[in-house]
Amino acid sequence: MSVEMLTYAALGARLNISPKAARSLSRRLGLPRSLSDNGKALVDVDLAEIRHTPRPPRGNSALLAAKIEALKAEIARLETMAADHSADFERERERADRLAVELLQSTAEITAAQEATARIDALEAEIARLETTAADHSADFERERADRLAVELLQSTAEMMAAKEMTARLEDEVAALRSGGQNGGSTDTHGQAARRLGHLAASIVQADRKAYR
Repeated sequence: MSVEMLTYAALGARLNISPKAARSLSRRLGLPRSLSDNGKALVDVDLAEIRHTPRPPRGNSALLAAKIEALKAEIARLETMAADHSADFERERERADRLAVELLQSTAEITAAQEATARIDALEAEIARLETTAADHSADFERERADRLAVELLQSTAEMMAAKEMTARLEDEVAALRSGGQNGGSTDTHGQAARRLGHLAASIVQADRKAYR
């Protein structure tokens, strides 16, 4: 039996395994350990007593490569799906922002429309009030105008009657003068006739002035 003091690297090289696998093997076998002068770990091992056969690689390399490619494809698919979901999320967020802006605009427009409707109602009420007031004033004005016209009509009627009476008197006077002139008369009679003609002329002028007032 030959016992050797080997580092993990040396043990792995002798057994055709990695240094890490050699450390695990020495721990599993409970091999004594010590430190070298340079601080490296050493194990006391009798290689003849160690029956270690390195495990062959599992499966076929082509199969492993295919699995790796399948995993890569799945990762790419998931990344694409995540990117699509992210794009959908961004689109939905932008749509939500647009809808929020449209909602605010619609609310403002509705408020403005309500205010405009209220102003229109107020203006219509004011117009109705003014029309009623104007109708009342118009009725008062028409009544006053009718009263004035009635007074003027009465005055005109009275003046017309007076003019007719004056005309009748003048016709009577003219007829009397004509009758006196045809029958002849004294100088006094002619003087009286002249005075009567003067009075008639004055009466005519006065009657004309009344008619044109």
